[in-house]
Amino acid sequence: MKLVILLIFLVMTNSGAAQQEPGREIDAGDCASVANFTITPDKVAFPGPEGRTLYGWLYKPKGKGPFPAVVWNHGSELMSDPTLPFYRKDLAAFYVGKGFVFFTPHRTGHGMSRTAGESAATAANKNCVGTNLDQVQLCKVRYHEESNLDTVSAVKWLQEQRFVKRKEVVVSGASYGGIQTILTSEKDLEVRAFVAFTPAAQSWPNVLLRERLMSALKKARKPVFLIQAEGDFSLGPYEVLGAYLNTKGGLNRAKLYPKFGSTPQEAHATFSIRCKGIEIWGDDVAAFLKSALK
Repeated sequence: MKLVILLIFLVMTNSGAAQQEPGREIDAGDCASVANFTITPDKVAFPGPEGRTLYGWLYKPKGKGPFPAVVWNHGSELMSDPTLPFYRKDLAAFYVGKGFVFFTPHRTGHGMSRTAGESAATAANKNCVGTNLDQVQLCKVRYHEESNLDTVSAVKWLQEQRFVKRKEVVVSGASYGGIQTILTSEKDLEVRAFVAFTPAAQSWPNVLLRERLMSALKKARKPVFLIQAEGDFSLGPYEVLGAYLNTKGGLNRAKLYPKFGSTPQEAHATFSIRCKGIEIWGDDVAAFLKSALK
């Protein structure tokens, strides 16, 4: 009889551990907590530019809210299997565990929004090729500007949701999404803070893009936190854009973390979005957002 009771107790205990309380504070990078994260996101539609309908995944903490929120800008990947609702699960577990709504909109041509227009790869290859380097670089900058219309639409839509604290929205993203985050920082959107991971590390030779990002940072009126790890494709973003942020004042900052992984891709992407990276930068980002949302 005692053995049966003990077994029941163990089963109940393990079951409770698997059903993570959505509003519970998660230790930064706690991969066990990420593995036990069970919140199923909602597939949502939102109006994009030029009458397009775009889609994304929305993770919400338990309760009615309203909650602060994070808009996450994905990278250049096309996400050919958009049916996977747990895309960016590690980040969702981190932010939802800290009481944030976590929204991952899919830009035109990507993921669930792939039918909203021409695919990103097709458009990029068709419009940004040639022998004139300046024209190619300018084309790519314009393509980022067009993509940013989707990002702005996503932010505006999220701010109008009743379960979101309109004036406590944060924008973040990695790689291409990091570029989108910086471009959004100059817009007058009532966004409180921006966290840009490894923006343009793979596009750093594009001088016009570098100049465009610096221009956006100089116009940004809310704090920006730029993050990279040693071993990335290029440390130019930290050395140039980060150097500016570290002298701009206020809560603006940049940080270069020790080498992560064994390949540039691991230092670039894995560091930004997976729990093993989150355990390194999570506490710093949490502290930054806490200060920015006061």
